[in-house]
This record gives sequence, structure tokens and C-alpha cells, in this order.
Amino acid sequence: MRPRTVASLLQRLGGTGRRAGTTRNCLFLCLDDEQELLALGMLDRWARGWVEPIVPPPAPRHIAAQQLMALCLQEHPIGAATWRSWWGSLPIFDDTAEDILQFLCVEGYFERDGGFLHIGPEAERRFGRRYFSGLTAVFSAPPEFTVLAGRNEVGTIGTDLLVEEVEGPRVLLLGGRSWKVTHVDWPRRRCFVEPVDSGGKAMWSGLAGGLPYAITRGMRAVLLGETPPGVTLTRRAQATLAELRSGYEPAIDPDGSVVVLPSEGSGRWWTWAGTAANRTLQASLPTLIDRRQRIDEKSLRLLPGIGPRDVAAAVANVTWRGPEVAATAVSGLKFSAALPPGLARRTLAERLGDEAGARAAVEAPRRIYRP
Repeated sequence: MRPRTVASLLQRLGGTGRRAGTTRNCLFLCLDDEQELLALGMLDRWARGWVEPIVPPPAPRHIAAQQLMALCLQEHPIGAATWRSWWGSLPIFDDTAEDILQFLCVEGYFERDGGFLHIGPEAERRFGRRYFSGLTAVFSAPPEFTVLAGRNEVGTIGTDLLVEEVEGPRVLLLGGRSWKVTHVDWPRRRCFVEPVDSGGKAMWSGLAGGLPYAITRGMRAVLLGETPPGVTLTRRAQATLAELRSGYEPAIDPDGSVVVLPSEGSGRWWTWAGTAANRTLQASLPTLIDRRQRIDEKSLRLLPGIGPRDVAAAVANVTWRGPEVAATAVSGLKFSAALPPGLARRTLAERLGDEAGARAAVEAPRRIYRP
């Protein structure tokens, strides 16, 4: 397939001084209009010095449960009232730590003997194989699922397309066609599918969880007229960019976000806040945002009949919540069995959302547009 667009970056990187300013050349081959917009959004942030920060995943409560069991395995036993002295103020032991400890005792992961805790039969059953190697190995590669249509292997996917709560069938895009998920075998990492005509969703593992806030804002900036410094576009790419800017003109405003409220049907809020932030907005504004939709990085479909006053009232009284996740999805969270089920789902939800990006979208000015 001949690329429809080509974007080339010649960006000077480095600091100051004689050895700074190393030249790096990158060539981006974009197969459709949206890929060009994504590439330019990334280049816009990159050219202005943005680098995606390396931060630990939030809410590592399952690791807190693992650390408690590993300490008990190491010390034989641990004090029920003195275990915190081993970690001090380490933030993974937040205000839910006592709830986790109580759950471990009730479910048999720990056995009490006076003021001490011993490894219990449930911990031995779940993690005792090969001298508790599964318990002591905290970090592992992200789980991948083998996708099977009957006995034929279609491909592999990560967990991101399987953990979100969806209305109706879950449809994937693999091998150039759409597949409906019929069953997920979480323990064996298998996903069973059958072919359907269309509607499949794909996700590049390098952008697991969707597009982040910063890159989406870069895409918006490009549509508003910015050109990443040092970027050279082919003629075809220039023509495509002009079409993109024209096509998205009703959805962007330099002074804030755009809320489109047609006289009939559902409206749309063009947040340009990123996928995770839009998930948080959907969960936190149930009286405004339709929960029956596939979440992307650009916009959210509103409930039918929403007017300007409804938008203002909902935003003014927002209560922040984590995104909904499928009940079975917690099996993909390592050591999730050692967490209370509700806490395990809450942990996974916090990792799928972006409250900071959602707050920025709510606090930004909004322009109401009626076509």
C-alpha cells in the first residue's frame, strides 16, 4: 500500500554548548488522514521539548498485598501490629492497607497466632508452586492473549481492549477484519472470537490505553494552525493537512472546547483531552455523557435532549469517579486475587482514567454551538 502522506522531521535535540545540537532525522509514513494528524500531534509536542514522563502506575494496592505475603514468607511470622515498621511511609501502603490485611486474614492467605501472622493455606494453594516463585516475581511482561477463531490463531492482543466496560458485543480488529469476542479465558490468556462484518477496534501497544492528554492537545494545536518547527511535509501531506483543518474546523476553538448541541438527536463535546481523561469524564458525568459509546481521545457523545443549562449544571456538580471496568477484567491484574473484589476493580479503574486531564477539560472555557 502506498502511503497517502509522508511527514519528515529534522529536529535539533540537545542542550547548550559545543557538543549539543545533535541532528536526528525521522521519517513518518502515514497511511491515512488520522495517522498524519497523530504523527503531527506527537511531533508538535516533541519539537517543543515534551517527553512522556516515566511514572509508576497509580494505586499499586495489589503490590501491597504481595509485599505483605512476601514479608510473611521471609520472616516466619510477622507481627500483626508491627508490620508497617518494615516500610515506613512507603506510599503503596495507603489508607486501604488495613482493609487488604483484613481480607488476607479472612480469606486464609494469613493465619493468626496471637499477635502474629503466618502464611496460610490459601497463599500456599495460589502461590506455593516452585517455592512461591509466583509470589516473589513482582514484575513481568504485560500479559498478552492469544486470539482464536475456532482452532485457528488470529493473533495476539494486550489487555487494554478487554478490560473496558462496553455496551453490546466487544469487537476487535485483527488481521484486517473484525472479530466479535465470545469468551475470554483469563487464567489461560485466551480470547475466543467469531468473524463479524465491521466495527472492530484496534490498539497499538505503544499507546496502550489510548492517546494521552499531551499528544491529543498537540493534535488540536496542529488543527488550529500550528506547524511543528523543523517538520517538512510532502505535497500530499500538506494537502491532507489542509483537508483535516477544514474538516475539524467546527470541532475546535482557540479559546476552549466546543460543545455541539443539535436541535434533534445527541450532542457532542469536543474535549481533546485524551482517551483516559474522556473515560473519567464519562464515569463522572452520568447525567451528561452517554455511557453507551466507544471512548476515543477527541470527543464524547452527550445524552439526547441535553441543553446548555444541563451542561453547565452537570459540570458545576461533577463528582469524580474512576471508569467502569468489566467484572472479569481484574484477573489480568497480578495478585488481584489477594485484594477485596471491589478494591481490585477500583485499582484497575484508577489506572484506566486520567482525573487531571478530565479536570483540565472541565475547567476550560466552553463554546456552545448549535448547528
